[in-house]
Amino acid sequence: MSGHSKWHSIKHKKAAADSKRGKAFTGIIKEITVAARAAGGDPNFNPRLRLCIDKAKSVNMPKENIERAIKKGTGELEGFTLEDVVYEGYGPGGAALLVETLTDNRNRTVGEIRHLFSKYGGNLGEAGSVGWIFHKRGYIVVERAAVKEEELIDCVLEAGGEDVSEDGTNWEVFTPTDAFESVVTALKAKNVPMSVQQVAMIPQSSVKLEGKQAQQMLKLMEVLEDHEDVQSVWANFDIEEKELEAAMSSSS
Repeated sequence: MSGHSKWHSIKHKKAAADSKRGKAFTGIIKEITVAARAAGGDPNFNPRLRLCIDKAKSVNMPKENIERAIKKGTGELEGFTLEDVVYEGYGPGGAALLVETLTDNRNRTVGEIRHLFSKYGGNLGEAGSVGWIFHKRGYIVVERAAVKEEELIDCVLEAGGEDVSEDGTNWEVFTPTDAFESVVTALKAKNVPMSVQQVAMIPQSSVKLEGKQAQQMLKLMEVLEDHEDVQSVWANFDIEEKELEAAMSSSS
């Protein structure tokens, strides 16, 4: 996951600015609607919905927006018919990508996603082409300066987490999916700040990218994440922090 914690930390910091333009709200509202449709509107009995609501609160989404999205999902309000669709493909240098979307029009979405892949040096693949590279796990990022390594490891392992690794200026925490919430709760109880907390698709191998390929890959990640139907983008690139920082500075 080298380089990924830095990427996600930067994207997390940008989310506040995006939300002021309403950009972050659209995707989260869709997530809430689908989560409520799948397992009901009570977050106490729907972990996926609870995570979505926490995400909405982190970008200061108004309570009424959250409640309206839940009611659309449960059928109390008329809304769009949305479905989860996952696209798989390769980016510059052969890096694997999983693109998770929520769409009300499969044909429109696949055409637009294919165009973005082609435009930025990648190609859309068949279902199953890269999915085997990724495993679902809880993923948390903590700045190294925020907590001592021993303290973090003890807290994570006691709460059921699997591993803590160093990634530049960050700690990456990995958990089984069923232990994710307990680890987050344990870290919050110790006032450990988390820049990223999500159930993620973690790659089991990585592809080193440099120079032009690295810049193309980061641009592809950015335009995919900016697409209105895209909820998450997972990739197995390994890019040095200095290249990530340079790319983010040039796109600011």
